Amino acid sequence: MINTMFVPQKQKHIMETPDMGKWELAGYEAALPVTEKSNPITREIDKADPVQIVHLLKECDAEIFQEEDDTLVNYKKSEQNLKCSTETRTSEPQLEVEIGQREGETSHRKVKRLYSASVLQTMMDVTKKVEAILKDPEHSLIILSGCGTSGRLAFLLATSFNKLLKGLHKNPSYAYIIAGGDKAILTSQEASEDNPHLGVEALKRVCAGKKKVLFIGISCGLSAPFIAGQLDFCLNNLDVFTPVLVGFNPVNMARNEIIEGWHLTFRQVAEKMEEVQETRRAFILNPAVGPEGISGSSRMKGGSATKIILESLLLAAHKATSNNKEVTAKNLLDWMKTYEKVHKITYSQGKMIAAMVKQAGTSLERMGRIYYIGWQTLGVMGIIDASECVPTFGTDFNDVRGFINKGYKEMANREGDLTSRGPEFEISHEDFMKNVLPDVTENDTVVFIFTLDDDLLEIEKLANQVKNKTPNLHAISHVTTGQYVSANIKKTFASVMSMTWPIVFFEYEGFFLQKFQRELSTKWILNAISTGGHILKGKIYFNHMIDLKVSNSKLFRRAVAILQRFTSRSPIICQEALLKSIYETDDLSDEIRNVEISTHTTLAATKFKVVPTALVLLTRNCSVAEAMSRIQAKPVVRETIDRYLTAPGRKRTADQIEMQRDEENE
Repeated sequence: MINTMFVPQKQKHIMETPDMGKWELAGYEAALPVTEKSNPITREIDKADPVQIVHLLKECDAEIFQEEDDTLVNYKKSEQNLKCSTETRTSEPQLEVEIGQREGETSHRKVKRLYSASVLQTMMDVTKKVEAILKDPEHSLIILSGCGTSGRLAFLLATSFNKLLKGLHKNPSYAYIIAGGDKAILTSQEASEDNPHLGVEALKRVCAGKKKVLFIGISCGLSAPFIAGQLDFCLNNLDVFTPVLVGFNPVNMARNEIIEGWHLTFRQVAEKMEEVQETRRAFILNPAVGPEGISGSSRMKGGSATKIILESLLLAAHKATSNNKEVTAKNLLDWMKTYEKVHKITYSQGKMIAAMVKQAGTSLERMGRIYYIGWQTLGVMGIIDASECVPTFGTDFNDVRGFINKGYKEMANREGDLTSRGPEFEISHEDFMKNVLPDVTENDTVVFIFTLDDDLLEIEKLANQVKNKTPNLHAISHVTTGQYVSANIKKTFASVMSMTWPIVFFEYEGFFLQKFQRELSTKWILNAISTGGHILKGKIYFNHMIDLKVSNSKLFRRAVAILQRFTSRSPIICQEALLKSIYETDDLSDEIRNVEISTHTTLAATKFKVVPTALVLLTRNCSVAEAMSRIQAKPVVRETIDRYLTAPGRKRTADQIEMQRDEENE
């Protein structure tokens, strides 16, 4: 069955959306973990217009809430790499990856989903552990830890729930850890996530003096060494720690290569947690929510699902503690179902989101910039979205930036004001007005994000100053039923997207639930704006990040996999091309070949267009200098790749035909 989306008459490309869940079929990219698969829904997203982009992302996000069914997934285990010829090409190139699974072991199992009974049961078990911590805040602690997006969400959740406790005149019970420290909340510090020892050191510092610690380690792909080290430390100290792993792959799809400078793989740690879970001293929450809309971009569905799961179980625990009642599976299901309504409310504004996507794409295509000006935690959501664009799309930090009222005072991060560390750490509205606004032009897009409970006079004043610099001024306003955006606010902005939420009549926790829902709604909108804008700029090929920053081992492996997918070359040849691109040399020395991946990624993190250059190397069989020259000649990455690569399912482009003629004439 094919669901055909509504397409306006003047639309260039008629997109067809495959049924959700096609990725679950046995054999579909079987060698890849769920979080690294390409989502069939968004396969042609790079050719989509803004309306289509938003529709495809809506369908992809809806998979988070897809009900459990009888679909079987083939998790094939094999120690051997998939083999493919280095000489011949097929019309459907097969991705080769090192999957590191046991020879001959194959299993067919039902996929755990968000609403699966086993997931709800584990959430109930964790909720009881949370309740125990809340009853003894002096000697106990709940720690949330993650890398990149997961670490930013750990920060947001920990600070939010401490505010909830403060409102009840109770002591804080939460702490967060993010790989790379607080600067990683604002900028990409992804190399830190490769070090399990740093993870352990950070954990020891945060929990010093505590007798009981509930540790929640978030790794969407079950892959981050930083988290693996922390989980292993917890498992070796179960008298103090109860470890919880949150991710979105089955355990047998966890990363299974030996971690550099360590003795274990992530899968070995996760398998040990499975064994301990039988005694309810460790827990794994890993429902499958489907591949990302942009392959491997866990900032999107992975981040959203993390937020839904942890906020639901933590809020349920707080409510149970307040009411002295036991949490049931129905309680948890009811909490999570409210987020499903958030999805419907958010994407009901699809046309307005698409208009903002179009404007963002226009700004980026014209070398303009996108600025998010937010209030309270909605400002944090803008900062988080902006910080993720650098590693995802290989952009400069100035291309997409977020700012928040009162700056670090509002952020309430542990390390305080980081402004002295550089311009990328300037995040207050005052910083924006003083250091950014003078250089804003008509090519830039500015998006205000607020609720009608924020200071509307301040919002109007600031917006009018921005309006003098650019007409591309838009607003995302969250209102409660019965509230209305004033005429003055409406006329200040080119457009105002009003997200209307029902009035909250229930307990104190309910007000926080609505706050969390507004954050998730904002996250989905901003993810669409930044992702859609970069798609329109040409930063995505099919639904793959072809211009990602190769800044850690996970992204290094992903880069090799992308090269394999689109060239059908062997892993060794693809890795050689990637290294030539990183080191800008045609002759790789044994010294380069034999150093640890961390050495490669340290250098690659400083380079631009590493993966596109490697793709040209593989398809043109040319020198690195020529590949770099050809990339520079066509700044739109997707157009460059289209010129040299005939991808499966696509006709040869006019550029490719012309290029062949030129080569024949030569």
